Amino acid sequence: MARTTASSNRQVIGLGFLPEEARHGFLIDVPKGSSATEMVCITEHRGNDLDSLGARATPAPQPNDPALRVVIDRARWLALAPAFWDEANRRLRANGLPVTKFQKNPGQPVPVHPSLGKELCILCWAVEDAPPDNIPNALYNWEALAPEERWWLYTMTVATTGQAMQKGIGWRKALRAALADNPFVKGEGLSPKARRELLGHSQLSLAL
Repeated sequence: MARTTASSNRQVIGLGFLPEEARHGFLIDVPKGSSATEMVCITEHRGNDLDSLGARATPAPQPNDPALRVVIDRARWLALAPAFWDEANRRLRANGLPVTKFQKNPGQPVPVHPSLGKELCILCWAVEDAPPDNIPNALYNWEALAPEERWWLYTMTVATTGQAMQKGIGWRKALRAALADNPFVKGEGLSPKARRELLGHSQLSLAL
C-alpha cells in the first residue's frame, strides 16, 4: 500500500488512515477477480492489529472472526462504494488530508480512517440483504445523515449485532428498514444542512 504524505507531513495510507497516530482503524478486503458473487470483507482493528495495516497480504477472515464486521457481495459493493468514496474524499480534503481514487480491484486490503469505517459499515449493513433496487434509497438516506448520526448508529449496532453474520436481527434489521426500505422523497423531512445545524456540528468534520 503506497503511503502518501500530506502537507502537514502526516503519513496517510488507504482512505485517510494515519498509521503513526491511529489507535483504531478498519480494513477493506476486496477479493481478486470480477465475480459479482464474491464477498468483500470489512474488519475492525485496534492495538497490535494496526501494525502494518494494509501494507501486507492478509488471510481472508473467518466468518466467526470477532473483528469481521461486514461481508457483502461484490455487486452490492460496487453499487455503493463509489458514492461512499466520494463522500470520504470530500471530508478528507476538508481536513487537509490527501484523497485516494476508488479502485474496483485495489490489489491488497485498504486501511480506512476509523470514523469513515464506522460510516461505511452502517451503509453496508443497510443493504447487505436488501434488494439491489433499494440501494439508491439507502445511499440517499445515508447521505442525508450527519456523520455524528452515523457514528451513533454504529455504536448502537455494534454493541449488540456487530458481528458480520448477525444479519437481519436487532439494529441490523432496523438499519435496513430505516435506510434501504424507506423510500427517499425529495423535499420531505429536514435537509442535511438543517440536521447539521440541529446537531451543532459541521458535516465536514472528521473527528481525527
